[in-house]
Amino acid sequence: MKTPWLLLLALYAALSPAHAEVPLRLEGHFTQGGLVIGHTRPQARVWMDGQRVMVAPDGSFLLGFTRDAKPEARLEIRLPDGERRVERIRVKQRRYRVQRIDGLPQRKVTPRSREDLARIRSDRAKVARARKRADPRTDFLGGFTWPVTGPISGVYGSQRILNGKPRRPHMGVDIARPSGTPVRAPADGVVTLAEPDMFFSGGTLFIDHGLGLSTSYLHLSRILVKVGDHVTRGQVVARIGSTGRATGPHLHWGMNLFGKRLDPQLVAGPMPGRH
Repeated sequence: MKTPWLLLLALYAALSPAHAEVPLRLEGHFTQGGLVIGHTRPQARVWMDGQRVMVAPDGSFLLGFTRDAKPEARLEIRLPDGERRVERIRVKQRRYRVQRIDGLPQRKVTPRSREDLARIRSDRAKVARARKRADPRTDFLGGFTWPVTGPISGVYGSQRILNGKPRRPHMGVDIARPSGTPVRAPADGVVTLAEPDMFFSGGTLFIDHGLGLSTSYLHLSRILVKVGDHVTRGQVVARIGSTGRATGPHLHWGMNLFGKRLDPQLVAGPMPGRH
């Protein structure tokens, strides 16, 4: 991972007398959709923009910036002895593509039947429960690799026009590969959702990597693990398909920090073999 300029600034500030009692190290992507890993003293309390941030026993914590995050965020750290530190974090703004997709079944774009709407509500409740998991594990510290390699057919943040109608932005990266292609866990974690047939996402798998950070894998033809399983980086956990709302076989790979949708492509870095 390249060292961002803000990381250097944070390290410099940590050495200044004013902050000598409240250590802070930040590394990651200080941009919309970015994930930042922070390190401070164990038992410290952390807030970002007034919202409490979960801290691991070793002092690790995670910050996430949404697709539409504002240009500046406020980070506050308090130690048990009362020492306090406040940092202003500059967040780079991004421009997003517009992607038009036609040929989808209309009921997958504008569902109207009671059965479909009830199924969507049930799916959303299952997803919300899985993303509430707050586990002090720090599996994410081992880093992330791509779950599959291949042509990228959709990127994070793009505005979707489905069958000519504007819909929500795309919150992940799509990799086009044939049905049956193995999907590998990009990092260690615990399976929190394994559903073979959700209305929009089809075969759906979630893996939790600690401190509320999870990754999702959609449109799968087969899921090879179950809820509660511990998986390791590189383990085959599923196979690509075209289930749910899809026009062809591909993997949708997403990343969430609790309710914040992030860009997994930033975390994984350049795809091996593709430039």
